[in-house]
Amino acid sequence: MSEHIHLTPLHDISATDAAAWHRVVAASMARDLPGVPPPGPEQIHARLTKPMLNSHRLTWLATGAQGSPVGLAGLRLFTSPGRNHLAELELHVDPAHRRLGTGSLLLSAVVAACRAEDRRSLIVEAAADSPGEAFCEKRNFRQALALDHLILHLDQSDEAAVLQFAEAEHPGYRLTGWTGTVPDDLAASFAAAKNAMNDMPVGDLDYGTVDWDADRVRAMAQVIADRGDTLLTLAAVDDDGTMAGYTEILLPQGAPPRAQQYDTAVVPVHRGHGLGLWLKAAMVRRLRAEHPGVVEIETDNAEDNVHMLAVNHRLGFRSYRRTREFQLDVPAA
Repeated sequence: MSEHIHLTPLHDISATDAAAWHRVVAASMARDLPGVPPPGPEQIHARLTKPMLNSHRLTWLATGAQGSPVGLAGLRLFTSPGRNHLAELELHVDPAHRRLGTGSLLLSAVVAACRAEDRRSLIVEAAADSPGEAFCEKRNFRQALALDHLILHLDQSDEAAVLQFAEAEHPGYRLTGWTGTVPDDLAASFAAAKNAMNDMPVGDLDYGTVDWDADRVRAMAQVIADRGDTLLTLAAVDDDGTMAGYTEILLPQGAPPRAQQYDTAVVPVHRGHGLGLWLKAAMVRRLRAEHPGVVEIETDNAEDNVHMLAVNHRLGFRSYRRTREFQLDVPAA
């Protein structure tokens, strides 16, 4: 029945295109990710129309016989050295229109684009034990990474314990923080600390590496601001002025009640001093003081990242869903 499905590559995304995209994403997530708030229409529009950092996007919309949106695919093509072999896929099909060949048509277009763009690795995330996982396994994707998603409900967490972690003494280190773009005097040190994320567990993903410098960290903050989101950062700074670690929280536009954990990293030579727990507890304290509308934080960790999982569990995060990262090795054209 796939002959009744029409694929349209989207170039200049209109408000109508973004609204159609939102309808499909919301329907798909309601079925496959109950309890996970879908992005709002404004977030979808910003995601589709605003520039991304060191990457660009290709998009397709699938419509049915009556012209109604039934599926979509977004392909992020990374362009920086170390990652220009890589593409990342988002694919959704409205549950009412599944098993009619829409997903296969979209994937065929995506794989053809990967070949044309000389991408050898295509990665996609799917909820564990979901139709998306079955779709990937049937189409020769291999599971490369298992992720555990955790939620911290701020009104249920042990406030006294969090405060104790946040106020613990860490001789030789001080905390500093900012909103949005890193201060100029910390930009180079922040970029160096960002490179500590290159040793995070990524399973068997052909994920490549990212080389951070001061310009790149500024550009990242600008991309986030341009799409209407707010980035909060706390950092631990050594007495010599170098950054030992940091943690980031994203507040999506529209002030929804759930914040998203971005990076948390400690530079290797500063590990073993409890800085990760200190930083994350201090961030919880900051959220409570500055953003009382935030009532929960979502994070994810590789299932074999036992250290960060332990840190999150001590703070009161609890597992609530699992996802799998799948990779398709794309043969050359």
